[in-house]
Amino acid sequence: MAGHSKWANIKHRKGRQDEKRQKVFSKLIRELTVAAKLGGPEPGDNPRLRLALDKALGANMPKDTIERAIARGSGDQEAENLEETIYEGYGPNGVAIIVETLTDNKNRTVAEVRHAFSKYGGSLGTDGSVAYLFTKVGQIVVENTDEEKIFDISVSNGAEEVEKDNEKNLIISVEAEEFHNLKNVLEEQQIKINQYELIMKASNSVELDDEASEKVINLLESLEDLDDVQNVHSNAEFSEGSFA
Repeated sequence: MAGHSKWANIKHRKGRQDEKRQKVFSKLIRELTVAAKLGGPEPGDNPRLRLALDKALGANMPKDTIERAIARGSGDQEAENLEETIYEGYGPNGVAIIVETLTDNKNRTVAEVRHAFSKYGGSLGTDGSVAYLFTKVGQIVVENTDEEKIFDISVSNGAEEVEKDNEKNLIISVEAEEFHNLKNVLEEQQIKINQYELIMKASNSVELDDEASEKVINLLESLEDLDDVQNVHSNAEFSEGSFA
């Protein structure tokens, strides 16, 4: 089997976002609105909003667009009634998948999610069918310029795991509550961050060959393309050949 790369899995998600800027804006606006609605409009007091704001700024979203989204969520403007719903299922080769959605019509959303699973060789599961395999953690990918220094900084600031990837990156896992603090410390130390996000980390992974990787990627991309879908997580470990 070809080599496997955790960073390749992350690049898959980022690449999809880069390709579809307008769709990304729509999803980010929804997340900004819901985050502000649930936790208030002040990023300093609302970690979820702070992450959404970081992503929006990273995607070069105009400042006035960001401000309008937060205002809608905090009640200053009329906002659509969005509900958070999580769907669980299986992809080809038994890959476990979690789909996070924000929707104003659950019947429409579940129909679209079920269709995507069926079309690409997967199946929608029941609540709890795969959720037990995942834990929400912060994940930060940095350039491995000084492994010992980065390891010491990370562990001293709450990191649970620091993994060495085969593309000269380090993947740092940290409890969700410590995520922003660790990111800030790394930036203060001028350590280059390639990617950061809150993810659903699987307790075990399914290694895939090139053919199976392509099938699972098609399913994940189909789910990501749905307007109501915010994030898609899986325990797939793709072969490097599928990213060639």
